[in-house]
Amino acid sequence: MSALKIAVAGASGRMGKMLIEAIAAADDMVLAGAIDVAASPSIGTDAAASMGKPAGVLIESDLSKGLADAQFLIDFTRPEGTLTHLAYCAEHGIKMIIGTTGFDEEGKAAIAAAASKTAIVFAPNMSVGVNVTLKLLEMAAKSFAQGYDIEIIEAHHRHKVDAPSGTALKMGEVIADALGRDLNEVGVFAREGVTGERDPSSIGFATIRGGDIVGDHTVMFAGIGERVEISHKSSSRINYAHGSLRAARFLADKQTGLYDMYDVLGLH
Repeated sequence: MSALKIAVAGASGRMGKMLIEAIAAADDMVLAGAIDVAASPSIGTDAAASMGKPAGVLIESDLSKGLADAQFLIDFTRPEGTLTHLAYCAEHGIKMIIGTTGFDEEGKAAIAAAASKTAIVFAPNMSVGVNVTLKLLEMAAKSFAQGYDIEIIEAHHRHKVDAPSGTALKMGEVIADALGRDLNEVGVFAREGVTGERDPSSIGFATIRGGDIVGDHTVMFAGIGERVEISHKSSSRINYAHGSLRAARFLADKQTGLYDMYDVLGLH
């Protein structure tokens, strides 16, 4: 089987560099393209320069150049950038692994529509561990449906621009679905002043931003006399990269369709 040809969006960013490193270490993949915004000082430089071992692939702002040889694009950028990349990939049959968060409903609909033209894995978190945690939360929520208050606490680095995190929201959605609730109706995203007693059907969110925290998520099921906490803590972005490569392997024999990490991991 020939190597999968992978391109990386946001190639000069923290996650982009981690993806390039993971691709270089994979024996069934090759870096085939690298793209970034035109204002990036890395445009025109070798995508693997930071590794000290050039890949022979330049970082491009022009999608037609950066994606010319790619079969897949892994994208952990911003919604507006990802949607631009999405339109190009759908038109040219390039498969996508989308780890970008912060999409509105219109953006999510655009991803779903593009999946009729190319194959896409779209997930708020590509970590294998996080997705197994989501499955555990689904199971726990059904057991703690009565008499337990549910709170989701997440922490990320100071540079993260959206809150709550896409992973925290996904946790809330999984729990709400398991309980037959709508997160849009029961989610509580801010508390200040005299809030009154807690609505027992609500799912609360607390957000922490600081330092270089990669990503911590804890769901608390607080009952009377006991408290159960299910946590996932990331110490490195490499777990997101490894999950993304696993998603690319999953898409290798897919032509169209919208998938998530549950599909990739067989957790449905």
